[in-house]
Amino acid sequence: MKKYDTPLLDELEKGPWPSFVTEIKNAAKNNEMSNDELGQLEKSYKTKRGYWKHGGIVGVLGYGGGVIGRYSNLPKEFPGVDHFHTVRINQPSGFYYKTEDVRMIMNLWDKYGSGLTNMHGSTGDMVLLGCRTEALEPFFAEVSSRGWDLGGSGSAMRTPSCCLGQSRCEWANIDTMELCYKLTHKFQDELHRPMWPYKFKIKIAGCAVDCVAAIARADCSVIGTWKDDIQKDDKAVTAYAKAGMDIQAEIVDMCPTGCMGWDGKKLSINNKECNRCMHCITKMTKALKPGKKKGLTLLIGAKAPIVVGSLMSWVIVPFMEGVAPIDELSDMIDKIIEWWDDTAKPRERIGEVIEEKGMRSFLEAIGVAPDPRQVLAPRKEPFFFYKDEDFEK
Repeated sequence: MKKYDTPLLDELEKGPWPSFVTEIKNAAKNNEMSNDELGQLEKSYKTKRGYWKHGGIVGVLGYGGGVIGRYSNLPKEFPGVDHFHTVRINQPSGFYYKTEDVRMIMNLWDKYGSGLTNMHGSTGDMVLLGCRTEALEPFFAEVSSRGWDLGGSGSAMRTPSCCLGQSRCEWANIDTMELCYKLTHKFQDELHRPMWPYKFKIKIAGCAVDCVAAIARADCSVIGTWKDDIQKDDKAVTAYAKAGMDIQAEIVDMCPTGCMGWDGKKLSINNKECNRCMHCITKMTKALKPGKKKGLTLLIGAKAPIVVGSLMSWVIVPFMEGVAPIDELSDMIDKIIEWWDDTAKPRERIGEVIEEKGMRSFLEAIGVAPDPRQVLAPRKEPFFFYKDEDFEK
């Protein structure tokens, strides 16, 4: 293999943090694909140009997603990356891996691909970087025979992901891993066979702390919550105060809805005004706990900038019983997707369609009654419109 000089990439290995350049160099010692990737990347830094072509119909038999085509614009100069496709492997719920399973997949990737990986993509998925077209089918045959499947890509359902939920976190209000597992199986066809205007992501968080950033990144965000009062231990609150916590400044003044009060001796909570943000609970874990009537909130519409700017998701169903059968949640998601699929233009995410068509049209289509908790922002104009049937009840 050709030995590349990489003075610019070498700079990225300096400093206190681990470097991806070091990992590419390690893989390049025994892999021609990784070695030529190193050479092409150094050239990109030198010329300030990218040399990847994105696209092409490439994948495995029977699937339309899970593989992202990548080709080099410089195949003669760097033949090892002439084909450099990305393969996505559906991660287990909560990102729990057995060591032997990771070792098995890495050994297969050394055999069929570049040996380079990304753990994980922003949506989920174990991302395997760099594979030739002719190696895709034999790699998929081996990895699928061991019980693993491809993730989503293209205009399809993307691989559902979740936080580790009740398996490790005492604040999780729902069984995130069970929901993620069932939704993944429910939407297998939509995951592997792109058929929609654009991508659709589902992320599930056990509480509003939202360790998977669902509210910022998912078209459909499922957030664990509760319906009754916060559980409060007054003696433990007093202990926090005696230990030096400024409860007024650190808890009461930081409450986004102003639902808390502190008279120097006792913490009061107006639970009707609480929006379940979890700030006070995460600050005083020994004194406060979520309520006992647990469930989930369904939110819609988050995305990064594509057609229009980035969007945060907003509430559609304020509370749904978390112990109810998965059918209630999946049926609602089906209705949401059907409206979006019928209404959206190509490459338009559902949040963009709702902004364009209006929340009213969306709620009518999915059969959800208007609720003040669905309001994302104050009205921008003083007019509202109604139909005669709105007053029939």
